[in-house]
Amino acid sequence: MPKIKSSSEYLMPAEWERQKSTWIAWPHNKSDWPGKFQKIPTVFLDIIFHLSSDQIINILVQRQAQKKIIKKNLKLRKTKMGNIRFYLIKNNRAWIRDYGPIFVKNKLGKKLILNWKFNAWAKYKDYQKDDRVNHFISKKFKRKIIEPKYKKKQIVLEGGAIDVNGNGTLITTRECLLSKVQERNPGFSAKVYEKVFDKYLGVKNVIWLNKGLVGDDTHGHIDDVAKFVSENKIFINDENDTKDKNYKNVKKNLDILKKQRNLKGKKFEIVKIPLPGIKKIEGIRVPASYINFYISNKKVLVPIYNDPKDELVLKIFRKHFKKRVVIPIDCSDLVWGFGAIHCMTIQEPY
Repeated sequence: MPKIKSSSEYLMPAEWERQKSTWIAWPHNKSDWPGKFQKIPTVFLDIIFHLSSDQIINILVQRQAQKKIIKKNLKLRKTKMGNIRFYLIKNNRAWIRDYGPIFVKNKLGKKLILNWKFNAWAKYKDYQKDDRVNHFISKKFKRKIIEPKYKKKQIVLEGGAIDVNGNGTLITTRECLLSKVQERNPGFSAKVYEKVFDKYLGVKNVIWLNKGLVGDDTHGHIDDVAKFVSENKIFINDENDTKDKNYKNVKKNLDILKKQRNLKGKKFEIVKIPLPGIKKIEGIRVPASYINFYISNKKVLVPIYNDPKDELVLKIFRKHFKKRVVIPIDCSDLVWGFGAIHCMTIQEPY
């Protein structure tokens, strides 16, 4: 673990660092996938099956009856049940990346939970259960919880809005954190966020990309746009169709990233990941992106969309993840909820 700089109180490990477990909230909110909810549990079962083969999976359920059904279906898949843990913790939505525990370590290496305020992306009204989840987890595991504050007010931040390299650099978008649309923290400037990231995440270097994807109801989450895969390597969207509404934003983000440097003054290695073709469900464009993947201890779960670019993208992933098994997960229906694999998982480091 890198040494925490003196001005920081905590450090957030990178996703690819050794994990103790993955947290998942079982889907139950039918309004997130209107007309397609019946297909969603199967996708979750597939993801849990693959991840649980070599690490613990903590699953939040709404009631005991739900737990019995999930266990039955997991056993039918010959899932490694010894790695499955169930917790009766109620929530509003399955997108635990955005309201679940952000694990950090203090200067003594002790693991704590950061509990950012969650307000459903400053968009939806039903989020009160989600906002209490971390307190239940903290109490259950006797893990100290920290509520990040600025001027005595709890800060709103979702896990999908940021990505870190575990050694002082964070990437995000201006659209998500600095826009007046779906504004999380009114009055916050880039400098204020940078002070917050320094104190709570051990970040000294913030890369501000411009915008997220068209159709993203979070208004600019980075986990559909760009993601660290190692300390100095970043996967980022690419789009060559000049008529696509994402084209200008994607090229702008690439231009910004090419000019960035790490804390040692070196350029980042940039790997371009093509966007899939435009995906619409019931006439509504959804934010389909291969960047919404999840890195576990021995695997990389990559969303695919029955798109001609699927195989090309999987080859790129296999080239850069030679020590992990790359597993495609069909997210053609899951993305109707405006999220994919990364959005419904969150890692707990050792």
